Amino acid sequence: MRQKPEQKNYTPEEITKKAEIYCAYQERCHEEILQKLRTLTSSQSIIDTVIVHLIENNYLNEERFACSFARGKHRIKHWGRLRIINELKARNISKYNIETALKEIADEYLDTFHSSTEKFWDTILEKNSLKKRKKFCDFFLRKGFESNLIYEKAIELEKLN
Repeated sequence: MRQKPEQKNYTPEEITKKAEIYCAYQERCHEEILQKLRTLTSSQSIIDTVIVHLIENNYLNEERFACSFARGKHRIKHWGRLRIINELKARNISKYNIETALKEIADEYLDTFHSSTEKFWDTILEKNSLKKRKKFCDFFLRKGFESNLIYEKAIELEKLN
């Protein structure tokens, strides 16, 4: 049985400094900060004080995190709205912040979808059209795009080939 490592006794100032560095490195959500602070201290009052400090000094901003997350996942990993929404919900991001984040990707959303689908369609080597369509649809459903968009695009691409 593995024992929990003993927590080193950090002063509140040291914990605050570590949290600032942790937040400055990349955008973080409240849940990530809470997990990090729990590894540094077991005192809830210190955790609360540090979180208030981080919010007041703009190290921690949930709306900024949500927007950054949505932009990054959409532009780099080509995720769809549904997957982004689910991932943000899993991080306990508010509905308002999720809606704000989705507005960040609204302009480029369909362009990214169409270019991704056309590239992927050409890479599927399957000869059977039903199997090819299933692979195509499954892939983009996992990416979190809306099913009506995917099915319409699959039919369009089948007609072209």
